[in-house]
Amino acid sequence: MDKPVLVIMAAGMGSRYGGLKQIDPVDKEGHKIIDFSIYDAVRAGFQKVIFIIKKENEADFRTCIGDVVKGQIEVEYIYQELTDIPQGCTIPEGRVKPWGTAHAILSCRNVINGAFAVINADDYYGREAFQAIYHYLAVTTDDEKYRYAMVGYELGKTLTENGYVSRGVCETDADSYLTDIVERTHIEKTAEGAAYTEDGTHYTEISTDSQVSMNMWGFSKSFMKEAEIAFEKFFQETVPTNPLKAECYLPSVVDSLLKAGKATVKVLHSKDRWFGVTYKEDKPFVMESIAALKAGGVYPQKLWD
Repeated sequence: MDKPVLVIMAAGMGSRYGGLKQIDPVDKEGHKIIDFSIYDAVRAGFQKVIFIIKKENEADFRTCIGDVVKGQIEVEYIYQELTDIPQGCTIPEGRVKPWGTAHAILSCRNVINGAFAVINADDYYGREAFQAIYHYLAVTTDDEKYRYAMVGYELGKTLTENGYVSRGVCETDADSYLTDIVERTHIEKTAEGAAYTEDGTHYTEISTDSQVSMNMWGFSKSFMKEAEIAFEKFFQETVPTNPLKAECYLPSVVDSLLKAGKATVKVLHSKDRWFGVTYKEDKPFVMESIAALKAGGVYPQKLWD
């Protein structure tokens, strides 16, 4: 049985942040958020990482991230290409936006041979999350259903003071299995807690205790086949209605498998606080948080010394 590998989605340019935030340092030693994720992944047991990137960013990404960690973990690069679409289909005129997180994972279909975990490049997940997801993947196999997992966070610990965020809002049963997940693409912190909107005008309150996905998932290889099926359906049904901006979301693929009774998703809980750099204004808080973790002994001043 192949050891679980880590897949990091790093193809986004960070339009709300204003640049390639994946390579922006968050401490005086020059570490990026992704460095801390890889450090925690190695400590948890991961021995290989696959970076999903844009081809035009490869040189910068290799220099700033890949070459730094390749002595600690095996590294592979995969490109998320706009041209990677179902056979017989065409790219809508004017489309430049990537096809979404499910498509990003589908880009790895030719290099994934077993179980794998998925994370975002610009989110901090914490040591506990990597340990939980690695252990689950190392001991769990599919049977009559696909046996997937995700790490859930409290919504209130994943909000920013500087704008809106996108989160997969989860519902679970008494045994911590996912029963429903809905992608809310605009959630804001409010004086009362939090609220989301679908149209930018009407807001609905949501509990800050709600479990949300930060795109830290654990899958078997079976997910690739299902992602391919979902992406073909997305191209046939959704792209024609919103050709320039429609995205095939990873949580939506998972939810459809749950509804069809083809998969279960064990929700592994993390008490760690998420932080990330969705906006440039988030960076000071991230830097303060990293400094506090170092002061508390969670990380050394220089990760790989």
